[in-house]
Amino acid sequence: MDFNLFFQRLSNRPCKVLYSLVYMNISMHSNRVSIKVGDTTMTNPIKGGSVIRDVPLEKLLGREPVTNDLDEISNYIQGAIVLVTGAGGSIGSELCRQIASFAPQRLILLGHGENSIYLIASELASNFPNLPLTTVIADIRDQARMQLIFARFVPQLVFHAAAHKHVPLMEDNPGEAIKNNVLGTQITAACAHQFHAQRFVLISTDKAVNPSSIMGMTKRLAEMMILATAQSSATKFSAVRFGNVLGSRGSVIPLFKRQIAEGGPVTVTHPEMVRFFMTIPEAVQLVIQAGALANRGEIFVLDMGSQVKIDTLARELIRLSGMRPDDDIKIVYTGIRPGEKLYEEILTDREGALLTKHNKIYISTSQHIDKQKADGLLKELAALADAPDNQEIVSKMSAIVKGIDEGHYS
Repeated sequence: MDFNLFFQRLSNRPCKVLYSLVYMNISMHSNRVSIKVGDTTMTNPIKGGSVIRDVPLEKLLGREPVTNDLDEISNYIQGAIVLVTGAGGSIGSELCRQIASFAPQRLILLGHGENSIYLIASELASNFPNLPLTTVIADIRDQARMQLIFARFVPQLVFHAAAHKHVPLMEDNPGEAIKNNVLGTQITAACAHQFHAQRFVLISTDKAVNPSSIMGMTKRLAEMMILATAQSSATKFSAVRFGNVLGSRGSVIPLFKRQIAEGGPVTVTHPEMVRFFMTIPEAVQLVIQAGALANRGEIFVLDMGSQVKIDTLARELIRLSGMRPDDDIKIVYTGIRPGEKLYEEILTDREGALLTKHNKIYISTSQHIDKQKADGLLKELAALADAPDNQEIVSKMSAIVKGIDEGHYS
């Protein structure tokens, strides 16, 4: 490998994070290279004469990470019994890590996948040996099971991260998306109300705004069910919308990193596709902060800066990996998949936004849904989820979401 040429490429290119090479420490063994550039280490197998660099995800945001009021967060988590659903996922596991640092009375890790729950439980037990942990393997769609869990542990705070989130997969499985994302959310929220939880925070997404995908529609419906439940409950229900999470399982960054490590090509859906992005830690900080700000039935949205082109993200990741897009690593455009949009929004046309005391967190003035009408819709959706025709499910669900956003169920 020509290291002189490699470092010349790094120092000459215009990426701001590599203007200054503070020091370098090169060691080679077992066909691997480790290079330290400032505070960042590049350590990956050599492939085709190149070094693949481990890139801090914060460098890709194009803005400063969001910070939060840690004292306010600590005040409501410390000493509380906290339940996290979907605790083995990217967001759920980071929720558990951050919540654990605020010394809850007990942290309950609920998930459907035993392996992922085992991994996060083992990590927390090692890092927080004095924290009482409980692992629960359960399906949020199992109402009887969820009621038993709430009756046994009586959680005061519930963070609901369990969801089917992959857009293309849900396009082919709309009934399952309804059962998990809508009916499972309602079952969990009803348990929180029944057993007098103090707060319930739903993890939502910008894909719930003017949704074009099955996943987005189900998350929009989940938001509406939460707002309806909040109308007659002492529990403080809220939802948090945020954009794509850098580095989460199944997201573009792990895919791009793998494709770069394999020598390319990197696959991008469309050269003009843009998305809002957050790191996992700041997304989770927002969720926890929203729990502190919640009063009754709010949808919180984050000022995430400007949307970022996926193409720009891919090219920057290639550069940060020490290579040149189009020359060292080819980029291939694959076309927009069913359910995808070129851009996302954080508010619908009928929604406004109110600033909270946190200057990066807003409250959507979302259209609320009548509780009785919501209950009727739930029955309709439960029946719809078992329909044999996917197109029928999609058509009827789309009509329901449109009716909600136009205020027909208020």
